[in-house]
Amino acid sequence: MGPEHVAYGMRASYGLPYVTQDLVVAWEREIASPDNSELTALAGVLWCSPSELLGKPRTLREHRLARGLAPEDVARTVGHDLVAYLRMEENDDWQGNDRQSAALADVLGLTVPDLITVTGRDKALAELLRSAVTTRWQAYVRPVGRMVPLDRRLLEDALQELHQNYQGQMTATLSWGGGGSESSAAGREFMDRIVEHFWATVGGATA
Repeated sequence: MGPEHVAYGMRASYGLPYVTQDLVVAWEREIASPDNSELTALAGVLWCSPSELLGKPRTLREHRLARGLAPEDVARTVGHDLVAYLRMEENDDWQGNDRQSAALADVLGLTVPDLITVTGRDKALAELLRSAVTTRWQAYVRPVGRMVPLDRRLLEDALQELHQNYQGQMTATLSWGGGGSESSAAGREFMDRIVEHFWATVGGATA
């Protein structure tokens, strides 16, 4: 189906008279994003589910849509006012406390990595992990544990392994040619992907 056919189907079958070919093209190019009703209509016209259109969910709104939940349902479950919750979705800025975050993970079926991303804590986690691999990893078990709801022993093993990998990589690189650019590049690459390395190490446990 071409964009013009999709737009026509959304106008004729779903009562969205403003949907044009240009708007559908904007969605395809990710210049604009469909709202809840538009996404439902788009999925209906294309004979698929909204989650199939989203691919892997990344934002709070995308996770909710992938589960087929109305914003009212999520807001009520986590204990937020609907207007406040919708504002969080719009700004991609979760403001819930620990209890509400746990409820969010439960209702949306979030893994621990997804929960950290959706609640905007990726950057803070990366900073803790970088400090852990460059200094004494033992000192960061508790701070990381406060952010990531995983078993303490699992966190200890993960931080120790990351520390050993980083230090071993840096030592090996230095021994190859006296350090320099190779060592710096290897260290930067590891640090840039530190959160990814962490999740791979703990095995992508679920919340």
